[in-house]
Amino acid sequence: MRIVLLGPPGAGKGTQAEKIVSQFTIPHISTGDILRKNLKESTPLGLKAKEYMDKGLLVPDALVVEIIKDRLAQEDCVRGFLLDGFPRTVTQAKDLDNVLKEMKISLDAVLNIIVDASLLIDRITGRRICKNCGATYHVTFNPPKTKGKCDICNGELYQREDDKKETVKKRLEVYTKETQPLIDYYQQKNLLETINGQQSIDKVFEEIKEKLQGAR
Repeated sequence: MRIVLLGPPGAGKGTQAEKIVSQFTIPHISTGDILRKNLKESTPLGLKAKEYMDKGLLVPDALVVEIIKDRLAQEDCVRGFLLDGFPRTVTQAKDLDNVLKEMKISLDAVLNIIVDASLLIDRITGRRICKNCGATYHVTFNPPKTKGKCDICNGELYQREDDKKETVKKRLEVYTKETQPLIDYYQQKNLLETINGQQSIDKVFEEIKEKLQGAR
């Protein structure tokens, strides 16, 4: 299966990505992870990206596409892949189309996990993280046994700056504005599968599996 995963912050993409790659035995390809790996290993592409990042500039689309192309050419992608965090724009989607055409392969589906904005805000603003070990909790859905303390190491829990309400609202606005054209693009190509992200984790995954079976 060759899949693109879309969804706003707080939609549960990370959880579902883990389940998808396990079910279909395909690699989870996150743009951020690949970029960090290339930087760490000082690959030619990583060094090019570093030039921009050191100047506080965004890595250009052309270079991101090269990094993605390099990753998709690796052996573990023969059975398929799950792309997460790319493409983010219609321009990147068209670039991806060209890369896949060169490789003589095509996408099977684009999964778009949707959740009401009010629920997303509750999900994100309630998130708490351990300062010591990084364990994640939620004040409503997954509270620690002792308020403000990590169950694992007893470390102090805190709320990230970008998880605060006003910041979350802005993040969601930016996501919607940037991603809607991309959703429309994949809808027109009959690749888009809309997933109800307001169900339980297991039910969301069952819906994903059903949609992917139909996309084969």
